[in-house]
Amino acid sequence: MKLDPIRRRLLEMVAHRDPPTDLKKASLACGKNHAYLHQFVHRGTPRRLPEDVRWALAAHLGVDESALRDGTPPIPRDSGARQVDAVTTRRPRVYSRILDPDVEPGVVAVPEVRVTAAAGGGAVAEYEALGDSWYFPVDWLRHELRARAADLKIISIDGDSMEPVLSAGDKVLIDTSRTAPSPPGIFVLHDGLGLVAKQIEYVPNTDPAKLVIKSANPRYQDYERTVDEVTIAGRVIWFARRL
Repeated sequence: MKLDPIRRRLLEMVAHRDPPTDLKKASLACGKNHAYLHQFVHRGTPRRLPEDVRWALAAHLGVDESALRDGTPPIPRDSGARQVDAVTTRRPRVYSRILDPDVEPGVVAVPEVRVTAAAGGGAVAEYEALGDSWYFPVDWLRHELRARAADLKIISIDGDSMEPVLSAGDKVLIDTSRTAPSPPGIFVLHDGLGLVAKQIEYVPNTDPAKLVIKSANPRYQDYERTVDEVTIAGRVIWFARRL
């Protein structure tokens, strides 16, 4: 069939998405079966994308929902990721409409929080909700990030120790179920002095076990802590940045 402008636009957005995607992954991110968007594009079924599908698909592609309406040009949405240093206490900016997961199939709310650590090494991190939530397609979290919504929190970054990977004002998604630095990665942790986002990994053959804590910014030196001296809140698995 001859493709209309909205279907051609969808194929272009899928082709240019970074990180890469395809119609199958995008369909799953919308909470649909893997062939849903292929049928929409090439068979004309459904004739128009339902509103809930447009919102979930827009989140997956990093565009405004209006880009998926007939006759409306694409509007870029804020997206991206950055490295974490210290956690700010500023109120979050609301980037999209407020959704109700009870009536919006396929999306789930992830709270934005302030993270604190109880006194003492190895203590469990505590979270103070800031009042606003971010909304993500459930299938995108499951298939792209391999995460459960119940384990996720959004926090804001402050400081420059992880530049250029993460910068002040970035929003990062942390998986609180992943607190072991194996494999190495970027984690939000309390290092005994404050809450930071750093690259951490185990130091081999140490007793007691130690971690090396690294900054991306070369102006900051690496340092070590024993495992018992830190509280790991979670692994950073995604970030967003205002352009």
